[in-house]
Amino acid sequence: MIPRFESNGGQALRDPMPQNLLITGGAGFIGSAVVRHFVAQTDARVVNVDCLTYAGNPDSVAEVADSERYVFEPTDIRDAAAVNRLLETYRPDAILHLAAESHVDRSITGPAAFIETNIVGTYNLLEASRQYWQALDPAARAAFRFLHVSTDEVYGSLGDQGYFSEDSAYQPSSPYSASKASSDHLARAWYHTYGMPVMVSNCSNNYGPYQFPEKLIPHMILSALHGRPLPVYGDGANVRDWLYVDDHVRALRGILEGGRPGETYNIGGHVERRNLEVVETICDLLEELLPAHPERPAGGYRERIEFVGDRPGHDFRYAIDNAKITRELGWAPQETFESGMRKTVQWYLDHAPWWQRVLSGEYRLQRAGMLDAASPAG
Repeated sequence: MIPRFESNGGQALRDPMPQNLLITGGAGFIGSAVVRHFVAQTDARVVNVDCLTYAGNPDSVAEVADSERYVFEPTDIRDAAAVNRLLETYRPDAILHLAAESHVDRSITGPAAFIETNIVGTYNLLEASRQYWQALDPAARAAFRFLHVSTDEVYGSLGDQGYFSEDSAYQPSSPYSASKASSDHLARAWYHTYGMPVMVSNCSNNYGPYQFPEKLIPHMILSALHGRPLPVYGDGANVRDWLYVDDHVRALRGILEGGRPGETYNIGGHVERRNLEVVETICDLLEELLPAHPERPAGGYRERIEFVGDRPGHDFRYAIDNAKITRELGWAPQETFESGMRKTVQWYLDHAPWWQRVLSGEYRLQRAGMLDAASPAG
């Protein structure tokens, strides 16, 4: 179904919710939250495109996988021909591009994958989308949207004061953030050069259910449950702005429905915490929620915190100015850091089978079987 188009002084009027969504990276942490939301909360057909690298987990979308409006495509965006076939097969009204290599530490030890996926893969998707979009009829072409989802890390590091805005200069510090900065510039170029209705979002650090255990918050939760040390880089003074993943999903939906092509929207939780404070919060929640755990040290979970050598190029502080998305689209985070962290810790305590399969590698066996059995896209 193509969104409604009417004349309104030369402006296209779009249905607030496109009916055919193509979401890349939909088996990852943020992507799976997006997929679950749009399948459960809208009438749209959702095509989940994910090549299931180590962080792509089919378990994360299991609760909606049986929906007749959900389709999984195990396609790698680095394969330009396969991407073209996807667009011709599913004829999306909108594309939400979340597929990316995203872990800073991995980008330091192995940057090539970040260049290939985040830059080349984004180019493939943009170029395939341009060709597809230009061939649409005028109504569908006016209604089409491409939302490129990125990170605040492209802006580099802040001092003790100030916030990143949509006009902040790009100063990426890691191979990961440099690759995302490159993909942002490509996305904007496809708008300015070709007129394709592209929008860009830059978000702060996400956390919540289904996050892969290499990231700070789940890593600390699971390390504490296993009686392991809780390593904190440097002195733990580095500051991040934390955004609960479901708040992020609501922001992305708002941009998709009401954002203006060519615009960038920054999304932050307006919750700044030092890394050490984050780890201490986890420890305190575990003290409350799991005081009798056999791996709890005698003096409490905080005893396991230890400081380790800092990460190369470790940005000191990130903080997002939400004014634009609040003013234009009426979005604001619903979760405080305290409420979001409580939900997150409780989720990991309640969903041991999910993370046990991740830690054991069992989910990878299922993933390989899905890829072996899948037919080529198109």
